Amino acid sequence: MDLASRPRLTVLSGPSGVGKDAVIEVIRKQAPWVWISVSITTRRKRDYEIEGEHYHFATRKEFERYVHEGTLLEWAEFAGNLYGTPRGPVEARIATGIPTLLKIDLQGARQVREAMPQAQLVFLAPPSREELHRRLVGRGTEDPETLRRRLAHADEELAAEKEFDVTVVNDYLERAADELVGLLGSPVLAAARHHL
Repeated sequence: MDLASRPRLTVLSGPSGVGKDAVIEVIRKQAPWVWISVSITTRRKRDYEIEGEHYHFATRKEFERYVHEGTLLEWAEFAGNLYGTPRGPVEARIATGIPTLLKIDLQGARQVREAMPQAQLVFLAPPSREELHRRLVGRGTEDPETLRRRLAHADEELAAEKEFDVTVVNDYLERAADELVGLLGSPVLAAARHHL
């Protein structure tokens, strides 16, 4: 198997509001052979969320133990809650040749680049800065000051695009998901290995 077709860790990142979750949902349906990493968080479980599917939920004490033991590939604190990626399951999937996808923020992507230099970092970009701002404003869920901060943060995240290996533009959801699946490695090889 040549290096280009060998499945490896692919990290998906991009600004808030760009549609990362929507792209992941399409990939779940269209490419079930892709393993999507599930993060650990200390935030409260929402009613619709399923343990082990949306997140692994942990107490702050448990999470801090994982950090101390070095069992997280990356972690960050956001809005008073801790989020992180368990290292073991990611390494196990990569070792068996299963294409592995990890959706994290910019800070986490930088940590993964340091911990696993061979990882492929993919930046999910909006069709334009104006379109991203329109999507964020259109949510209508935040007060003006929070929205102002979120728009400024989105601009900072857009400026980090050059740190990534590949950019996928989310102009059309299914097309963006197809392009991302194409970057994940060979589904034939992954399926064959999965059934060994």
